[in-house]
Amino acid sequence: MNVIKTSIEGPVIIEPRVFNDARGYFFESYSKKLFDEQIAPIDFVQDNESCSTFGVIRGLHFQRPPYCQAKLVRCVRGKVLDVVVDIRKGSPTYGKHIAVELSEDNHRQLFIPHGFAHGFAVLSDVAIFQYKCDNYYHPEADGGVSLSDPSLHIDWRIDLSKAILSEKDKHHPLLKEFDSPFKFHQQ
Repeated sequence: MNVIKTSIEGPVIIEPRVFNDARGYFFESYSKKLFDEQIAPIDFVQDNESCSTFGVIRGLHFQRPPYCQAKLVRCVRGKVLDVVVDIRKGSPTYGKHIAVELSEDNHRQLFIPHGFAHGFAVLSDVAIFQYKCDNYYHPEADGGVSLSDPSLHIDWRIDLSKAILSEKDKHHPLLKEFDSPFKFHQQ
């Protein structure tokens, strides 16, 4: 497994070692031992999967403390643009984002630690998106930042006027209106 640091401290891209032959391919999508050694000791407790069509944008979501969720995400069918925004107070990269294309072809995964808002845009006809979480979902801890916040400068690669959004995702606050419950801790 190849671990690639991003321009923001914390999130990392993971490229698995893929073995191809006449039958297709094989790769180890998760190894607790390797993950703990190369990224961070995490106990994932819940796996989620969504299926979405082209133009769907989900995000930018997080769960408030004490129910924060670190996530390991991947796209097993189709292609998405995965976006992570740093919402840790005091972080030198507060309000900055990274965008990573995850697809069934590149097999990349993205690790998102606590203190980040997360979302993705579906770039293919259909996308099946999976993620592991280190905490259970708690609806009362839901939080979000507006995915159309102009201060974030996110190019979703989709016309936002035609994007398919949930009602909840249409009403998240702008970053400047948001009081983050997360604090930056130098590592």
